[in-house]
This record gives sequence, structure tokens and C-alpha cells, in this order.
Amino acid sequence: MTPRRNLLLAGLAAAAAMCTTGAQAQDNVLRVGTDATFPPMEFVENGKRTGFDVELVEAVAKSMGKQVEWVDIDFKGLIPGLISKRFDMAVSAIYITDERKKVVDFTDSYYAGGLVVMVKADNKAINKLADLDGKKVSVQVGTKSVAYLTEKFPKVQRVEVEKNQEMFNLVDIGRADAAVTGKPAAYQYVRTRPGLRVLEEQLTTEEYGMALRKDTPELTRAVNAAIAKLKADGTYAAIVKKWFSGSAAAK
Repeated sequence: MTPRRNLLLAGLAAAAAMCTTGAQAQDNVLRVGTDATFPPMEFVENGKRTGFDVELVEAVAKSMGKQVEWVDIDFKGLIPGLISKRFDMAVSAIYITDERKKVVDFTDSYYAGGLVVMVKADNKAINKLADLDGKKVSVQVGTKSVAYLTEKFPKVQRVEVEKNQEMFNLVDIGRADAAVTGKPAAYQYVRTRPGLRVLEEQLTTEEYGMALRKDTPELTRAVNAAIAKLKADGTYAAIVKKWFSGSAAAK
């Protein structure tokens, strides 16, 4: 064998080794797209991502022997970014819908969201959904809450505001009897502001799922297995308790 051929083979072997090392390194990374602007699911605090979704994804990755590489992106870009392979998975309080399932796959539901009712802890007049009739209920303009109450609870006196904070403040100061909003936001507010409670009975139920590409069914199965393992060993329950005060509605 000529020295030139030996050199060529050595170069090919080195290149193959580098490719293998790179592939192995990539196998240990789970790239996850998120829009970290929705507390308590995902948000930035003191310059660091945190929240229920963030901790759960980190635990899932650890169970799979992987490290997480976060990719920050606006919510509307999550599904297109996933499809275009900018990342391997999208996790950002994404509801599982029939429309989205046409283009991406979802893990099993990892949390049940939906609309809930928040009232003051000492409010004795509202204990079930039927008690909303005739009451002043604050809602955020443009949200599902407005349309839902209009259709299902026409006797409610809606107080429509622009911001989530305004909606909660009206209950705090007694200008509204209740607020109807998304479950994560309601539990986050109650967790940080004593004297309020969320009714156990929900208005609607929406399921959150982790989105993955349709061409990576093995990864979807692996993530599902990791979620199941975390539920079995108590890790999932601990994360739920931390972020949702042990909400009985968690699944």
C-alpha cells in the first residue's frame, strides 16, 4: 500500500471518527423551542428560564440521559420552527388540538389546562359554576373567557379589561365577584397572593402536550416513557406541587 493511500485512509478514518463523535454528542442534546413569557409555565426570572414546563422538560431530558438546549422563539413560530427542524421539540403551554395534530405529533397530555374561576378565599356566595349567574365577573378582552361566558352564562355581568393584572385586581379590591381565566395564570396568582382561591370545578378542560415532528416517532415514544417514569417515581408530582400548590386537577 502506497504512503499516499495510507495517508488517505488515515484521513478518512479520522473524519469518520469526528463524525461519529459529533453524532454521539448531538444524540445527547434535546433542542427545545419555547416562548418563555407565560408564567407559571415558562418565563424568565433573574435572567434565567424557569417555570413548570421548564422544570418538567429538564427532568424529562435527564431521565433520557440528555441535556436541554433551549431555543427562544415567539409562540406563533413554534410549530413552523419545529417542522423546519430548528429544534426537536416544542414545549410552551401548547394545547393539543385536532388542527395542530395534522402537522405535528404530541406526547400524551402532561397537564390539564382550561378556564377556571378565581374568587376571594372568604367568598361564600360562589362555590360552584352555577353560582356565577348574576355576579360581576372580570375577563380579559379577546380571550376565550369572553365568548364562553357570553354563550354559557348569559346572566353574568361581564367586566371586560385589557390586561390579566387588571382582571385579578378587580377581584382583589371587590369590584368584581370573580375572574375567569386560564388555569395556569389563576394558580400562579393564587400562589403568590394569599386570600384568594380557585374553584375546583373547571369551566373547560384543555390538554397540554409536548409537540414533536411526525418524522421522529421514536423520540415521541421516548419522551412519553420519560414522562410516565417521572409520574411513577414522584418527580412529576413534586414539580406540580411547586408550581400549582398541589392542584388536584393535575394529571
